[in-house]
Amino acid sequence: MKNYKANIISLAMIIAGAVLAAFSIEEFLSPNRIFDGGVTGASMILVSKIPVSLGIMVVLLNIPFFMVGYKRLGRVFIVKSVVAIATFSLSLSVFESMEQITRDPLLATIFGALFLGCGVGLVLRAGGCLDGTEIVGILVSRKSDFSTGRVVLLINVVIYFVAGLIFGIDSGMYSMVMYFITSKVIDIVDTGMNGSKAVMMVTTDGRKAADEIYNRLGRTVTFLRGEGLVSGSGKDVLYCVVSRAEISELKTIIKSLDASSFTTVTDITEVIGNHIKSTKKPPVNEEE
Repeated sequence: MKNYKANIISLAMIIAGAVLAAFSIEEFLSPNRIFDGGVTGASMILVSKIPVSLGIMVVLLNIPFFMVGYKRLGRVFIVKSVVAIATFSLSLSVFESMEQITRDPLLATIFGALFLGCGVGLVLRAGGCLDGTEIVGILVSRKSDFSTGRVVLLINVVIYFVAGLIFGIDSGMYSMVMYFITSKVIDIVDTGMNGSKAVMMVTTDGRKAADEIYNRLGRTVTFLRGEGLVSGSGKDVLYCVVSRAEISELKTIIKSLDASSFTTVTDITEVIGNHIKSTKKPPVNEEE
């Protein structure tokens, strides 16, 4: 029953977030030539030249990213993201026929960013995503020294540069301001997809947890030995750093551990070094 309620709440957050994001795009941003980043931004540019609805274009451009990410990011994450994209696309079609709320580009930038940030933040908090470029960022970060946020940022810079060339420098600059505000709003709604999280896990299934984290997330862990005040010895303490987008998959791993396990997740402001991900085994480093 507890899991059922959690799934309902998660689904409600995804739907609400997708509707808010679509409202922002159609009522504030798109009519004023202010562009979102990622797949949505690319779709907005393309539909201005191709007679296809924005909702359909968003779905078409996201399909390759989700096909690539399906086997590598976990079924739960992809299913939630597909629900988010489907709701987002349908909502775009609904709001498309409505009259835009403002023609002032500055007001459109500010309020569009606020609604978009709230929408994306809710979807991220529920364990999904609204854009295939985040999937690219996660996959690239696992194979390189680039963080998820940095990959997404580089993609968005290219999109805003193209928007500036096609629609004028003002359009490109307004879009960049909108993206900056949106990022801050996402941080408020949820800690954001660009942030890193420190995870401390206490369990008797240390080896199993470490292997699952390595196989599913591509992350290594620091493996410590602990002793409980009441339960005594035999506790494993695992420490690792993951991205915000990987928290949902980590929760799935945690649920498969013994009932006495518990985990803390905290925000970190900076990571120095290359220890947070690896493609080389063994998946654990033992420290006595």
